[in-house]
Amino acid sequence: MNNQSANWKDYLELTKPKVVLLILLTAIVGMYMVPDATVTLDVLIIATIGIGFAASGAAVVNHVVDQRIDTLMARTAKRPVATGRIDDKKAIIFAAFLSITSMVLLFGFINPLTAILTFFGLVGYAFVYTMYLKRATPQNIVIGGLSGAIPPLLGWTAVDGAGGEIHPHALLLVLIVFVWTPPHFWALAIFRKEEYAKADIPMLPVTHGIKFTKLNIVLYTILLLFAAALPYLVGMSHLIYLCCSTILGLIFLYYALKLQMTEERKIAMDTFKYSITYLMVLFVVLLIDHYFQVKVSDFM
Repeated sequence: MNNQSANWKDYLELTKPKVVLLILLTAIVGMYMVPDATVTLDVLIIATIGIGFAASGAAVVNHVVDQRIDTLMARTAKRPVATGRIDDKKAIIFAAFLSITSMVLLFGFINPLTAILTFFGLVGYAFVYTMYLKRATPQNIVIGGLSGAIPPLLGWTAVDGAGGEIHPHALLLVLIVFVWTPPHFWALAIFRKEEYAKADIPMLPVTHGIKFTKLNIVLYTILLLFAAALPYLVGMSHLIYLCCSTILGLIFLYYALKLQMTEERKIAMDTFKYSITYLMVLFVVLLIDHYFQVKVSDFM
C-alpha cells in the first residue's frame, strides 16, 4: 500500500481526462449538427460539464472496480486507486459527487431526455461493462461499446431533446462510434495480450488468438468505412465530409491490413493510436462540413 498522499492530479487521473476529452468532442459536434438550431452558450457549457462529469464519474468507478486488474498490468499499475494513493471510499465519494452533479445539471438546466440517456450511459459503462461484461465475454467491447458511443447523441438531445424525441441522424453518429470501438480497442488488446491474460480478462486475443482478432479488426474497419459514409448518403453531410471520411477510413484500413500481415507488436499500438486520430478528425471534419456545405452539384 502506498502511503503517499493524493493530490489534485491523482483525482484528475481518476477521471481518465484524455478519454473524456474525446467523448466531449463527439458530444459537442453532436450539438452543432442539429439542423436549424442555435447552440446557446449556457447549453454548451452546462451540457458539456454535465456529460463530462458523468463520463468522469463512470471512469472513477472503473478505477475502483478494476484496481486488482490494474495492479497486474504495466499500463495501469500506477493508477491512484491501484497504488493506494486514493482509497476506495474517497474514490467512491468522488464518483458519486461527479455523477449526482451531472444529473442535477442535465435534469435541471438541459432536459430530462439528455439526463436519462446520460444516466443509462453511465450505468452501462461503470456497472454493466466494467463489473460484468469485461469479465464475462470476449465480445465485451462490442456489447459494452454502446454506452461509450452515445455522447454525440447526448450532445444532440441537449440542443434538440426538449420534446423527448431522438433524431435518426443522431443515431448515425452513435453507429459510427459504435463500429469504431472494436477495432480501436482490439488493437490495444493485441499489444497488451499477455497482460490481459495475466489478469484473467477474456479479451478477444486471449480467447480466440491474435490471428482471429486481426481478421476482426480488418472486417470492422471495412464496416466502419460504410458506416462513416452514411451521413453523406442520407443528406446529413456533404462532399467535404465524404472525401475526408473516405481518406481517413482508407488510412485506417491500411493500418488494419498492415497489422494483419505482420507479427510486429508495434503495429498494433500504431493502429490503436491512429484510431484515436481517426475519430477526432472525422468529427471535426463533420462539423466543418456542416458549416461549409459543398454539394456534388456545385461542381456540375
